[in-house]
Amino acid sequence: MSGKPRPCGCKGYRSCLLCERELNLLPFKDDIFTADSLKEQGIPSYIYCPLCNLAWPGWDYDPTEHPNHSGEAIAFPGIYIQPEFFTEKEMTELMNSFDSIPWESSVSGRRKQNFGPKTNFKKRKLQLGSFKGVPSFSRLFHERIQCVPLLKDYHTIEQCSLEYDPGRGASIEPHIDDCWVWGERIVTLNLAGDSFLTMTKYHGGDDKYNLQEVDVELPKAEDIPDICVRIPQPARSLVVIYGSARYQWLHCVLRRDIKERRVCIALREFTKQFLDPNDSMGQAILKTASNYFDCDKQC
Repeated sequence: MSGKPRPCGCKGYRSCLLCERELNLLPFKDDIFTADSLKEQGIPSYIYCPLCNLAWPGWDYDPTEHPNHSGEAIAFPGIYIQPEFFTEKEMTELMNSFDSIPWESSVSGRRKQNFGPKTNFKKRKLQLGSFKGVPSFSRLFHERIQCVPLLKDYHTIEQCSLEYDPGRGASIEPHIDDCWVWGERIVTLNLAGDSFLTMTKYHGGDDKYNLQEVDVELPKAEDIPDICVRIPQPARSLVVIYGSARYQWLHCVLRRDIKERRVCIALREFTKQFLDPNDSMGQAILKTASNYFDCDKQC
């Protein structure tokens, strides 16, 4: 299929309910991601509990089950969840602020607002482009994440707000975030709408996602269990993926897990090479990313 974007924003193999209906396209078959279908493939499913930081046998998350979980728990390192990172009032105010900015159609039924440099992962090119900083209301969460020990030295260089609408069949396919530009810690600030990250073991090679650039000590691939782990993403929460969970597991958001409008903010940091003071482009982007502008005048 042509790589030219369709009116809905989808292109290539990616699709949403709108273009599937209009063009009679086959949807992404996320029915392979169910507890029963995975069990048939010999892949056990687990649900991560943010209250005890362990993964337990199961599929859906029920916080009332803690601490009386069923089955035998396993460790799943590389996940940090902080529920109620935002208050209800803060969530409402931030939602109003984001909705005051135009949304841009994206692939797989999503809409986005992107504030960051221009990147070409295949050609490995990085440019400042039209990047001029982030909206002034972003200061609230940029400053707050510095209070999280895991993120105390986090320097955001891209901020992307994402909207998942069940009416458009929004989702995101299994992937690993690129490893050439984006650093180890993948930060998601969930504003509205509960959802899940569904994670499965990556069986590919280092030639994809620029994984050959990873300089973090990781477990051997043969020591990674072939399981599915579901990570709750409750509204108003902070979720961080790092280490093995970042580099050795695919993550996706399934269409059927979007029950209501979901809005989240994805933050990205640089890899070490772009933090080098001698890297002029990296330094220019870092400086620009620290600029807060008034949306009423520049958005």
